Order: sequence, then structure tokens, then C-alpha cells
Amino acid sequence: RMNPFSSLKLEPCTPPRWATGGHPQTILGHLIPSPRLPLSGERVEIPLPDGDRLVGRWFENKTSSALPRTVYLFHGLGGSTDAGYMQRSAKVALELGFHVLLVNHRGSGEGAGLARGSPHSGRAEDLSEAIRWGRARHPGGHHIAIGFSLSANALLLLLSGKRGEILPDSAIAVNAPIHLENTAVNLSKSWNRIYDFRFVRECRRDIRYREKLGLLDRRYEIPFTATLRDFDDLYTAPSQGFRNREHYYASCSTVECLDRIKTPTFILTAADDPFVNVNDYRRARLSNSVHMHIEPTGGHMGYISTRGSSMRWLDYAIGEALSKVRDLVYSSTPAE
Repeated sequence: RMNPFSSLKLEPCTPPRWATGGHPQTILGHLIPSPRLPLSGERVEIPLPDGDRLVGRWFENKTSSALPRTVYLFHGLGGSTDAGYMQRSAKVALELGFHVLLVNHRGSGEGAGLARGSPHSGRAEDLSEAIRWGRARHPGGHHIAIGFSLSANALLLLLSGKRGEILPDSAIAVNAPIHLENTAVNLSKSWNRIYDFRFVRECRRDIRYREKLGLLDRRYEIPFTATLRDFDDLYTAPSQGFRNREHYYASCSTVECLDRIKTPTFILTAADDPFVNVNDYRRARLSNSVHMHIEPTGGHMGYISTRGSSMRWLDYAIGEALSKVRDLVYSSTPAE
């Protein structure tokens, strides 16, 4: 299958002086306000085989096209469809003529209270079901999935064939923690504890809410001082069907299976991501279907740049990647 990303050339992310380095990029990328979509879209529920449901927001693009094109957006840990990068990416995709489905993970955002299961980095099956839903809505079109952080790893897991059945036609994975053990260890070190504390706080709040609704099989005690690595040992692994934390990390990490991917895929990460070690990417074996871009700076999901009025280089990169898909789809569509 032709890879639309193989010819992708990106201008560099040039940070302003006050956003130089992985930590400023990561923190400011989260704190700087983002423009929101002017419309809320159609609320949709996607049933899962185990009885849980995902809640998403569907945007039907009125731009006519000979071949419908749909973008699926999946958020990171502790996020939802309201996250700034989700809203901005949806706006970019809509402006390029794509239909858009923003998806909340199990129990996240508008899906709070509708799932017994919890999101984790191996939920490839859930992404698969969202794509199944979209393919039923627009059969025969081109379907492109975009995963951020936690979801990016789950998306790569789906593409590798290890979990899930329904694949997209092309994919973009941004700042994926492809080596879960390394990422968890990195989060527990030095200044990374800032992010670690925030992630665990969000996770603890989530399981207390599930507990209140009677969605958990028992009470899980998560100490205030717990790291994400502790959380995975105390909650993620035992509650989500893994033997232990090591089993979860080993079975859901994607660093060793990127050479199995046959779907045209664009992998984007930053060399100065504070907790997703770029060396995991540099040593990974890639299939011919994977185009990887390592930006020198950008932190974890930050990419603050002097480029453009919004200073959001990630929006530019996603727009360029989606334009490649759009152009390929148009060029391969038979004339009527």
C-alpha cells in the first residue's frame, strides 16, 4: 500500500526563548489556552463487546467528496475530547474536508460512569471498535486514526496486529510511550515527578468515582505518594486482567513490534520529551509502512513554536500529514 507520509517534509519547530527545552515545552503546551471548536458535534455512544460504552463527538463534514474521509482522534492519559490538542486537531481535520470522530476512552469525559473497565496503553480493541463504528457510518471511505500519548501506543498496538481487529487505512501516532516500563521509570525520576503526580492524581480521582458508582469489584488503595508505576501495580494490572505490572508493560509496549505494521503510519515524537525516551525510538526496527519523524524539540505533546499565530507546531504537522492523505486519496479516486 502506498504510504502518503513517505514524502512528508516538515519545517522545524522553532521555540521562542521562553519555551526552550523539554520541560517548558511540555508544561506550557498544556497551560497555554487553546481555541475550541465552535460547534459541539453529535454525541454518539459506541458499544463495546464487554458491555462498556465509549462516548464520542461526531462532526459530519458538509464538504462534498467523491470518497468520504474520516479522522478519529484518541486522547492521552487523564484527558478527554475537551483536551486542547484534541479540539485543535479536530479543527485542522475539518478544515481539510475530513469527517471527525473525537473519542473519549472508557469512563473519560462524557463517558464517565458508562464503563467498568479503565483506559490504559493497551486498549487497542477500543480504538478498533471506534473505527468499526465509523466504517459502518461511512463504508468505503478512507479512515485515518490519530492517537496521542497513551492512545498513540494503543494505536500502534492495533496496527501491529497484536490486539484489535478493525484497522484504519492510515494512522498518526504522536509521542507514544512505546516502552512502557522505561516511561514509567522515567516518570518517577527528578522533575518528572511533577507529571507523575498529576497523572496519578487524575487516575486516583477516576477510580474513586468508579468506586462510588459501584463499578469496581473491590476497593483499591492508592497511596498519596504512589508513582504511576505503583498505580499500574496496584490497580491497572490487577483490575484489567494482567498478571502483574510487568505483564502489562511487556504485553502492551510496542517498541518491539513496529516492524509488523503494514498500514501507512506516521510516527511523530520529540527528542527532548522528558519521559518518553527518544532512544527507544532510535533503536526500534520499523517496517517499510512506517515513516518516523523525530523533532529536536517539542517536549511531551508541547511543540510550542514561533510558527503561526497559534504557536502550535503540532497543528501544522498534523495538517501537513492529513494533507498528504487527502491528496493521495483524491489522486487514487477514479473519475466519475
